[in-house]
Amino acid sequence: MPKSSPILRARRQRVHVLRILIVALFVLLIDYTRVHHELSHPGSSRSEPSTTAKTNTDRIFIASTHWNNAAILRSHWNAAILNLTRALGPERVFVSVYESGSWDDSKAALRELDAELEQRGIPRRIVLDKTTHEDEISRPPAGTGEGWVDTPRGRRELRRIPFLSRQRNLSLQPLERLEQRFDRILFLNDVVFTNEDFFELFATNNGEYAAACALDFAHPPLFYDTFALRDSEGHEAVMQTWPYFRGRQSREALQRGEDVPVASCWNGMVIMDAAPFYDEAHPLRFRGIADSLATRHVEGSECCLIHADNPVSAQKGVWLNPRVRVGYSGKAYEAVQNQQREGSYSRVWENRLRRWFTTDRIKVWRVMQRVRAWEAEDPTGSRGENGEFCLINEMQVIVANGWAHV
Repeated sequence: MPKSSPILRARRQRVHVLRILIVALFVLLIDYTRVHHELSHPGSSRSEPSTTAKTNTDRIFIASTHWNNAAILRSHWNAAILNLTRALGPERVFVSVYESGSWDDSKAALRELDAELEQRGIPRRIVLDKTTHEDEISRPPAGTGEGWVDTPRGRRELRRIPFLSRQRNLSLQPLERLEQRFDRILFLNDVVFTNEDFFELFATNNGEYAAACALDFAHPPLFYDTFALRDSEGHEAVMQTWPYFRGRQSREALQRGEDVPVASCWNGMVIMDAAPFYDEAHPLRFRGIADSLATRHVEGSECCLIHADNPVSAQKGVWLNPRVRVGYSGKAYEAVQNQQREGSYSRVWENRLRRWFTTDRIKVWRVMQRVRAWEAEDPTGSRGENGEFCLINEMQVIVANGWAHV
């Protein structure tokens, strides 16, 4: 058989490459059409569920903690609470606020809120604690006190997460004494939000959830709460811009504009089923990981661990509602409201490239090695951490002006 000439072989190679390029372009066209359709036709709209949520008669317990938040309290937060309690009515709501150690005008701003709520007959408990961070860290326990660790700086220091957990649990104390039983708990950070945000969040997944979270923004388009958000597979976000997630189920739901199943979230505004908080044997409360594990340079957010501990999470799910966007300033809030559909084909590809060429396995492996070594230290074999997907390679402590990594 005669051999092909170099010219013929080169021509065949060009034809082969051309066919590959045509197929690749065809695949890209189909992919672009699919993504464009998803972005142009979101799975649900913001206006549909709100009316239904407003007719619901569930009782809402509102809980928040504050530290040096005077500016946003006066500019947005107090007014938002007054608007929401007016919409719900005094028979359906209780406001519980715990503030501690602020050196700005937070206490005065919360006193103003207290007076307004009293005038409107809204049940409430607003605690203004004079104890500062300096007070807290200046009294290390003589022995092995819970929440204190020996750090690489050669000091015994107060861990941030147990400190925050204690404050959040103090905001829940009225649940233990009030005769009325609440159906849902609305946890709020120092964020800008509206009644429509609440009602939309309330209606997430047709009202069936262990928890439903907003998205929060301090510097749009970057979302803020990377510490607590974990996708449906337990991964941290692969990027802080849309479509955020590494896990397929969470990512694809977000791209379709639907409610997003996640393992954990907080994001400044979260509504939780109140039933687990009333459990007589084991009432759900906030916590930090064990101090003995934290000494190995491991940490986890109390706002993630609460979902890991919640028995209802597996039954009803934890959901992120991408249509509810709150901000840590008026400017941030306005920016994300004016950009209701932030998805783009370029962002889809950025997410793909990050997933294809990066991995979180090494980070997870390092943390899990420390967890396994910690477990092996206990001869009884009783050690364990329920919220392993929450854990990261960090140590966080309270300092006089806030908190620090060590």
